[in-house]
Amino acid sequence: MSDRVRREPTSGAPERIDSPGHRSDSDLRPASGADGSATVASGACAADEPVQVAPERILTPANVVTVVRIALVPVFVLVLLGPWADWLGIAAITEEVRRVVAAGVFIAISATDWLDGYLARSRGEVTNFGKFMDPLADKILVAAALLALIELGTLPTWVVLIILTREFIVSGVRMMAAAEGVVIAASYIGKFKTVSQMTAIVLFTVSDSLIASGPGGTLYAPVLTVSWVVMAVALVLTVVSMVDYVAKARDIIGLGRLSRRGRAADAGPEGVEDAAPGADRVPVRSAEGCAGAFAVRSARTEAGADACRDEAALAAVGADALARRVIDRAVQAGVTVGTAESLTGGLIAGALTGCPGSSSVVKGGIVSYRGEVKHAVLGVSDEVLAGPGAVSEECVLQMCIGARAALGCDVTVAVTGIAGPGGAEPGKPVGTVWLGACSRTGATARLLHLDGDRATVRARTVAAALGCLLELVQEETTAGCADADQAAADMDGKGR
Repeated sequence: MSDRVRREPTSGAPERIDSPGHRSDSDLRPASGADGSATVASGACAADEPVQVAPERILTPANVVTVVRIALVPVFVLVLLGPWADWLGIAAITEEVRRVVAAGVFIAISATDWLDGYLARSRGEVTNFGKFMDPLADKILVAAALLALIELGTLPTWVVLIILTREFIVSGVRMMAAAEGVVIAASYIGKFKTVSQMTAIVLFTVSDSLIASGPGGTLYAPVLTVSWVVMAVALVLTVVSMVDYVAKARDIIGLGRLSRRGRAADAGPEGVEDAAPGADRVPVRSAEGCAGAFAVRSARTEAGADACRDEAALAAVGADALARRVIDRAVQAGVTVGTAESLTGGLIAGALTGCPGSSSVVKGGIVSYRGEVKHAVLGVSDEVLAGPGAVSEECVLQMCIGARAALGCDVTVAVTGIAGPGGAEPGKPVGTVWLGACSRTGATARLLHLDGDRATVRARTVAAALGCLLELVQEETTAGCADADQAAADMDGKGR
């Protein structure tokens, strides 16, 4: 009987970096610290110290202001509609005066929207709770004001129907994106929409008040005209901002696939396709609606992408800690790694090569900042660059597959995107990042929408890429053990 050949699995507890409530069978596991903070377990990397991830503060000054804004909404409705003057026995408070007071309360509440944003940015306390509650507070305030104006007979129902329909659609899109781990940042169109809606609400609120001298006054017609002009602008921006949100999330909700279905029919048969000139042939399977060569997702996409999903948690751990784990695991597994980078300009490779011992597993990194380099070095096709463009699923897949072939390594990650402050395109706002990964089992890509300035977008991209690379290395370790077992079994069979 032949000797059995086996590559031993890594000893010790597996590592896992994860967000609260998120579970996967990947190589990343959160441990609970004594203070309730998340701890990245060192696992097999015995030399590593646990990395503490501080729990996010919720009761920040900005978040308190946001909650107060929501709590003040009933006060505004009461001032506008309630008989509070009668309760207080103040005969001088007529309906017209009540409208003026209500407009003042509305303006004061609206001003807190600027205040909480200023506090969050100036104090460096931007939280997930704040990202969720701040737009929700605006929607509650606007919806309450619009419904109150319908109650007063000042505003027709169809106007409110358009605005609320947009809010429901956008909220649904945001929930679908959140389920995929994607955050869609608010655009300037949405901000202008909110300002114009609130301005129109104030104008309609006071249009019948003493400021407008009543329906028979000389100011009534001009104020009412201006109110409708501002509301018309608000309605246009409402629809445009809704289309903008849907366009940003078109790949998540499936519309992007429909737009590429025609090109997919011309992409050739599914199965094994050439990655780049001289590249190894990588097994892939086409996803519905994906177009062109390498517009694909491998069979392991859903299971293997978990480490990429919570890039915010990965960013909190830090690039150095993640890179050290990638190198340690790659050394133990005998897996070589490489990178192809665009917007990060070599930061991923820099984090990896900053770790002692990286030279034994890091084959190299390719910085393909311009399209001609992507084409000449990584084999990104001219059709992709001229069609979907450099910031696309097709491009990042060709980048990671081409890098694996050019560097001759086992696994690669690739990133391409828009770090800002300029460079945004229709449907591709600043913070749009495509992350690709390739190993011998296939290639996969994932879309991220990242908040922050240029440095923050690049740093979070690096963290997400390192998390995926750690996942790839673990998968290669598991696949290698399975292959060794199968080879040993075959050898045993022949020995008999």
